[in-house]
Amino acid sequence: MSKKVVTFGEIMLRLSAPGYQRFAQATSFDVNYGGGEANVAVSLANYGLESRFISKLPENDIGRACRMELEKYRVDTSHLSYGGERLGIYFLETGAVARASKVVYDRAHSAFSEVKGSDFDWDAIFEGADWFHWTGITPAVSQSAADVCLQAIKAANAKGITVSCDLNYRKNLWNYGKKANEIMPELVAGCDVVLGNEEDAEMVLSIKPEGVDVTGGHVEAEAYRSVSEQIIQQFPRVKKVITTLRGSISANHNSWSGVLYNGKNLYTAPTYQITHIVDRVGGGDSFMGGLIYGLLTYNDDEKALQFGTAASCLKHTIPGDFNQVTVNEVEKLMGGDASGRVSR
Repeated sequence: MSKKVVTFGEIMLRLSAPGYQRFAQATSFDVNYGGGEANVAVSLANYGLESRFISKLPENDIGRACRMELEKYRVDTSHLSYGGERLGIYFLETGAVARASKVVYDRAHSAFSEVKGSDFDWDAIFEGADWFHWTGITPAVSQSAADVCLQAIKAANAKGITVSCDLNYRKNLWNYGKKANEIMPELVAGCDVVLGNEEDAEMVLSIKPEGVDVTGGHVEAEAYRSVSEQIIQQFPRVKKVITTLRGSISANHNSWSGVLYNGKNLYTAPTYQITHIVDRVGGGDSFMGGLIYGLLTYNDDEKALQFGTAASCLKHTIPGDFNQVTVNEVEKLMGGDASGRVSR
């Protein structure tokens, strides 16, 4: 029987300057849709799991187009809420070589930012669910979004559903009068699996590596062990802490790996050299989607970490927010086939 995963968060209209054009050069924009939890939902649907995305969309043509895009990937949208006036937008300028990519948000007063607890029936939403995923972007959008996210976490906890969180600290989003470390700890307390780097842990949970020098941008594995141990100690429900390891050689060339700590063992994934990045937006979400699939499927923490890392490596080759790859393609890369030869 297929596992069922529920994700909750905001999905936005993404408008990208074509190719490597700067915003000032663009005379048109390419249209995609994306957002942390929606990206995870699409990944899981592509892997053959039952995937249900929960959000609030405006009842207009843009909202309907967004829902249709999700349904194209077999994501269950039957419990979406409708209302508000607009879908949030973000503009993307893709970097190259020494010029970094740039994002401009236009998401104020979006339908999702005005979400209310009465918009959702969590008992019905979590019927038959095995896993619930959210990211730190959701409670950063508005106080009401944070309140509804906590409501969902508590409902999932009451049903014995595994809860995962990508801490995903975005300083520009926390602007409604609360800081991340005032809101997030109560939400993280209800989680079983946490993804985040050392900066996320410090800004969101006020946790820093102990006895390890992390200056100069080079972070040793022991720093991740220290942060992970402190998270597990501070939040007794948390069983696994995961960190993605991105080395930025240039806008087009990154190294990519990850580590997982389960309270006993610290696993490190192989390192991939992604030398010709097509689109890195959604890279962390593709990692999370792969990790969730791996944890639900393999019952092996190290193999799940390897699946997530390989999946997100492949995402860097695909335009748009969504990771449009199959289990076979990910497992092929896990097995060492990175040749890119034509499959006939």
